[in-house]
Amino acid sequence: MKYPIKHIPSKRIFDILFSLFVIIFFSYLFIIVAILVFIFSKGSVFYISERIGRGGKIIKCIKFRTMYKDAETKLKTLLNKNIALKKEWEKFQKLKNDPRITPIGKFLRKTSLDELPQFFNVIKGDLSIVGPRPFVLVGPKENYDIEIRKYLKDKTEKVLSIRPGITGLWQISGRSELSIDERVELEIKYIEKRSFFYDLYLVLMTIPRVLFPKGAY
Repeated sequence: MKYPIKHIPSKRIFDILFSLFVIIFFSYLFIIVAILVFIFSKGSVFYISERIGRGGKIIKCIKFRTMYKDAETKLKTLLNKNIALKKEWEKFQKLKNDPRITPIGKFLRKTSLDELPQFFNVIKGDLSIVGPRPFVLVGPKENYDIEIRKYLKDKTEKVLSIRPGITGLWQISGRSELSIDERVELEIKYIEKRSFFYDLYLVLMTIPRVLFPKGAY
């Protein structure tokens, strides 16, 4: 199902220019992280995660791989076998002590360095620098509309009307410690307040959260 889309040309221009700046001036960091991922665990350096983007479109977010091979299959097995883990996933869409994460992956997640490749997603137009957090697509693609409405409920159209972001109000307000309901409330608050200067404020506030991570796993 497709949802209404809101276009903000000035935001798109900011996204492209900011992403190009990060990719060019921090290219050495991309290389270092890629080498670390390659050395410490077998498999591809990158991981493609299917998420729900603007307008309900399924997008493929690029990240540095932080998990062992067959992570998606292992997740389904874990959730089917462990009721407590299933409840934790349904509440946070993450597992605090996730056995699928590699040692170097824990560091990359805590510092958000695993998300560096997503600046390429921004240039492509799937993501924005600032916006709602993109929801992970779990289960059959044909049922994603049912899945997303289970979390967003009557706010589905509003949240999916703009591009999801690399960072956002959720990033500086608790990150993984937030429940889905708390996260959705923050997404709505951002959408109602969004402006160029508010985006700039959230980008600046994200920097100390990356340098001194809390609530990330």
